[in-house]
Amino acid sequence: MGHIAAFPDRLAAPHVESKSNARAIPWYVWNFAAAALSVTIGGQWDISWHVSVGRDSFWTPAHMLIYLCGVLGGLGSAALILGTTFGRMPEMRASSVGMWGFRGPLGAFVAAWGGAAMLASAPFDDWWHNAYGLDVKVLSPPHVVLILGILAIKFGALLIVLGEMNRAEGARRSILRLFFLFLGTLLARDIVGVFALEYMQRTMQHSGRFFLVAAITVPLGHFAVARVLKGRLPLTAVSGLGFAISLAFLWILPLFPAEPKLGPVFQPVTHLIPMGGFPLLVPIAMLAADWLWARLRDRNDWTLALILGPAFLAAFVAVQWPMADFLQSPAARNAFFGSHYLPYFTPPTSDAAMFRFSAIDASAAQFWTRISLAFAFSILSVRVGLGLGSWMEKVQR
Repeated sequence: MGHIAAFPDRLAAPHVESKSNARAIPWYVWNFAAAALSVTIGGQWDISWHVSVGRDSFWTPAHMLIYLCGVLGGLGSAALILGTTFGRMPEMRASSVGMWGFRGPLGAFVAAWGGAAMLASAPFDDWWHNAYGLDVKVLSPPHVVLILGILAIKFGALLIVLGEMNRAEGARRSILRLFFLFLGTLLARDIVGVFALEYMQRTMQHSGRFFLVAAITVPLGHFAVARVLKGRLPLTAVSGLGFAISLAFLWILPLFPAEPKLGPVFQPVTHLIPMGGFPLLVPIAMLAADWLWARLRDRNDWTLALILGPAFLAAFVAVQWPMADFLQSPAARNAFFGSHYLPYFTPPTSDAAMFRFSAIDASAAQFWTRISLAFAFSILSVRVGLGLGSWMEKVQR
């Protein structure tokens, strides 16, 4: 009976420690996590707004969420840097770096630049649209400034969490590891979604260029975050969380009513249209890479890259090629898979083309050349990701 009575006491201690450590997570970690979440929601909402409603005003709710990230990132960075420099946060001084006479966490300086770039892009973007008209291009000049600012805030946030996590132990480290997984996943999604969105549409997924772009962008962020994350299936954890986030946008955005406010209107849009369609089956390919990685732990990074890069890409081709066939079929034109969603400005003559694969590759020779390049770049992307992850493991300030 003595052993039975003692058992609840051993359970209670970790619970108290966990609550204490949760309260010990500093305000700036929550601040930067909120900044990253706001711009992720705002960015997806904004793209959906463009293709469902049109750009009717700068002051859309989606824009406000995007620029909230800049405000939170800028003010949070300023508080950290000024507090460390002028002694209001003496506990930060030992884990800070110096720059231009100021001191603060490395991530705070990165995020401060990002916040300034984001806020500077706002009037630039408004002027651009007034001067050149309304568009839905991802990489217009003001959008590039905005995107670089967003990436800087997210990377700065990641560095701040890394510094805290790499100095922490026990339950506090476990909690910070969840923040790192969240922020790292958002950043890995951005590397693909921002720079490759226009090259990875459903109609392009039988082309050599599609797989080349995927090989360049997908492994880099995932392997960098997974190297720090460790655990049994780190690649699957990162890609799986990203997949779930993309599904949430696909299924939630159409629940909100919307109607076009710009002409010409070719499609009968009555709700927000999610862009991007059903997410790529990256988690399945990453699960295969995780299985191999677990058996190659003692290999150097170049050997890992030579094996894991092509293994990821081969698995990705194997699952995404038939999935693309399915997504182009009538069976996928429903709310679950989302293949039936079309922007309001899609002409009726283009409807059929949306369900045919585009002739991206000029010839079979070009297709196979791009596939060969994709395997080569998958090795390089994995190697760079592993190297970045090794550097992040050492971040203390």
